[in-house]
Amino acid sequence: MPQLGVPELIIILVIVLILFGAGKLAEVGGALGRGIREFRKASREAEDAAKESGEETKTTKAEASKEAEASEEK
Repeated sequence: MPQLGVPELIIILVIVLILFGAGKLAEVGGALGRGIREFRKASREAEDAAKESGEETKTTKAEASKEAEASEEK
């Protein structure tokens, strides 16, 4: 896959500026920023939920082993 250098990026920026105009470009940039922010927030929340469920599983296993030890002692 070819790499994009500075001249290529400038050409792409000029083409986008011509197609959308300066005002619309600001709106597109803002929407892109909001989308990235929402994606990061959602991925962070999913990661936190996965960690919490993992901790609950560890806690459940620890409680089960304690109960097993207690029943063996009886």
